[in-house]
Amino acid sequence: MEESSRSYTNKTRVYDIKPLRTLKPVFPSGNQAPPPFVCSPPFGPFPPGFSPFHPFTSSQPHTHNNSNPSSVTPLRSFRSPNSDAEPPECSTPKRKIPKKRPDNVNFESHITTSERENGNRKLVTSVLTRYEALRRRFSQLEDAREAVSGINKRADLKAGSTCMSRGVRTNTKKRLGIVPGVEIGDIFFFRFEMCLVGLHSPSMAGIDYLLLKGEAQEESITIATSIVSSGYYDNEEGDPDVLVYTGQGGGNADKEKQTSDQKLERGNLALEKSLVRNSPVRVIRGLKEASPSVKIYLYDGLYEVKESWAEKGKFGHNTFKYKLARAPGQPPAFATWIGIQKWKGGLTSREGLILADLSSGVESIGVSLVNEVDDENGPGYFTYSTKVTYSESFKLTQPSIGCDCISSCKPGSLNCRCVRRNGGDYPYCGNGVLVSRKGMVYECSPSCPCLVCKLKVTQMGVKVKLEVFKTVDRGWGLRSWDPIRAGSFICIYAGEAKEKEQSMENDDYAFDTTRVYTAFKWNYERGLADEVDSEEVCEEPELPLALVISGKDVGNVARFMNHSCSPNVFWQPVSYEDNGQLFLHVAFFAVSHIPPMTELTYDYGVTRPSEAHNDNTLHGMKKCFCGSEYCRGSFG
Repeated sequence: MEESSRSYTNKTRVYDIKPLRTLKPVFPSGNQAPPPFVCSPPFGPFPPGFSPFHPFTSSQPHTHNNSNPSSVTPLRSFRSPNSDAEPPECSTPKRKIPKKRPDNVNFESHITTSERENGNRKLVTSVLTRYEALRRRFSQLEDAREAVSGINKRADLKAGSTCMSRGVRTNTKKRLGIVPGVEIGDIFFFRFEMCLVGLHSPSMAGIDYLLLKGEAQEESITIATSIVSSGYYDNEEGDPDVLVYTGQGGGNADKEKQTSDQKLERGNLALEKSLVRNSPVRVIRGLKEASPSVKIYLYDGLYEVKESWAEKGKFGHNTFKYKLARAPGQPPAFATWIGIQKWKGGLTSREGLILADLSSGVESIGVSLVNEVDDENGPGYFTYSTKVTYSESFKLTQPSIGCDCISSCKPGSLNCRCVRRNGGDYPYCGNGVLVSRKGMVYECSPSCPCLVCKLKVTQMGVKVKLEVFKTVDRGWGLRSWDPIRAGSFICIYAGEAKEKEQSMENDDYAFDTTRVYTAFKWNYERGLADEVDSEEVCEEPELPLALVISGKDVGNVARFMNHSCSPNVFWQPVSYEDNGQLFLHVAFFAVSHIPPMTELTYDYGVTRPSEAHNDNTLHGMKKCFCGSEYCRGSFG
């Protein structure tokens, strides 16, 4: 208040001001000294009694020369002496533009110009897979640097900017409504993922909008295209079909406290125009999981702005509120999430629940058994176990040797024998996510002194809430109540390990590593990561011997995973040695981000032609009902 009073001008005073053309020039007489008016160049020389003023003050003498244009002072020199003062509130500070990374001229994104503007489901999935693979690689490198320097940079931002500059993106054309290839219920773990597929362009702002040409030639209208309800501004969430969204602006750097009034401009104005035009707005819900540092973004479909108003926030500043209602006829997304939270909290009971824990306490997180299809009370009897029993052929001829790490194995440490066996790279990120598929992943054994080592991911058991459920036409299946990040460990295939010759015919619960599996690319691209000189890692499994695991009589949840020709889970051989015994596991990891209540499936493979038929045609023993667009018709 005090500051504003100093700058206040009393407009009631009237000055006796006359136009310049009515004034007569007054010249000094010879008796006046010093003269009231002197014409001097900006930098002198000055007559006695006069001194230079800002900004013409200078410690160095200047010589006036009418023929030298350099003596003219630019407009930017006429600044306040306090040049470091903050700009006024109405001004817009200039954004610092980061230096552009040098492009790899040899890299080809294999995405055409038309595909980059308008995508499809296959292209969206490909872009997200390529980004996530690159992010995991950068995270692996940052973990190794952090072990030495203690500094870990944001791998997600680096991977995102790399994909943007190299053209690994789609749906760059801004649009209202549906985004081609993005489905309701899709989940994202990083804002950059939504940006790369055209769902929500800003990597920070909560409101995305576009400019439409109005009726007048120079008129443009701002229309909102999408919003991210992240919870920073106390958004009122809970009703699955209604969202009361708080406008943007007025916050400080960490967005935890509003420090000024919000203004009806940019995104706020765009939402107001969407209300007037009744245009659809895409809504992405920001949801926090068990870990406070992990946020998941759920695409909840199209909404319409129904109402807007302004009110005082809890910090005393004006805020804009927008009430959005979900368009009818869309599949549930946020509503499913809300229902799961009620099941976990015991607020509502799970419909069709047969058993709360199929594992009878063997798993640290109980496995639900549910049937909402018919009256079957459950699968056939089997003994639940999380281990694999081995025959004598798995005995080592040489004693097993573990590492010498005291507390835990350090990423990038070549002093660790287990890290060296993995080619010198830590196979997992710091959060336990698998970085790349490879012939074999070597983990630390239980006899290693590193008790809290992160190189024992598959030995730590199931970490998500799983549910065995009855499907309509494929028997029992498996799904998760929790979202699963790409590369996350799900479970191993437990049972009785046998050699190929010992395998039993007509065993519907046998996992056969000797089958032919459809090849697919999952690892990061060396050219995209600027590692063109590095050796490419083979993604195909490499086992020391043929392995068949039967889960018919003894097994775990893996025995309920169904086949799909477009699976969201893949298997990776993992081994460790302990007390002269080779422990060889078939571990399952997520191909991509898997939303809650999505069935988990993997490729069962096809028996080799020489064993199935006399010709070389790959044809399975059983008919496939996966319903995939790329279904090959059979498996097994």
